[in-house]
Amino acid sequence: MLARRRDQVLDAAVDVLGTDGIRRLTYQAVDARAGVPAGTTSNYFRSRDALLDGIVDHIEALDRADIAHMALAADGVDGLAMTLAGFVHHALGPGRPRIVARYALFLETLARPELRDALTRSREALVVRGGDWLRAVGSADATAHARIVLDFLDGVILHQIAMPLPDFDPLPGIVTVLRGLGLRSV
Repeated sequence: MLARRRDQVLDAAVDVLGTDGIRRLTYQAVDARAGVPAGTTSNYFRSRDALLDGIVDHIEALDRADIAHMALAADGVDGLAMTLAGFVHHALGPGRPRIVARYALFLETLARPELRDALTRSREALVVRGGDWLRAVGSADATAHARIVLDFLDGVILHQIAMPLPDFDPLPGIVTVLRGLGLRSV
């Protein structure tokens, strides 16, 4: 029960951070979003720093679970491109609060560098999974290529969140990046 309540609070905190911004991330806002009694968030997280640490760890755990369930849409480079485009659409749709919360945490590392370790672990798990996929489709340097693809996806998602284009389709850009990495069967 306590673990579920803590996860409920953390889910709400991610949602507040990802929809309302870091300035609106307060105990009261999280309690209200979680639908829990006033003071619940502060019982779990005694300081704002502890709450931010909890959010980083929670996002990492959610990412690990998502990564474990991610599968290629189809074999080959075409399947990889479709999978990555699906990821972008998810990040801009139902996954938007979490991705925006992550970007807010990226910026928070300027003031709190200790957040970098957990954010780095989360990214490296994506690099490993992406490297596996890229290796399977013939990448000559799967780890380096995974980092390039993730950097591209972060940029595309960030720009689409901040300055959305109508009728946005990430697939052509993804195909261009994969071709630039020497993967030609797209």
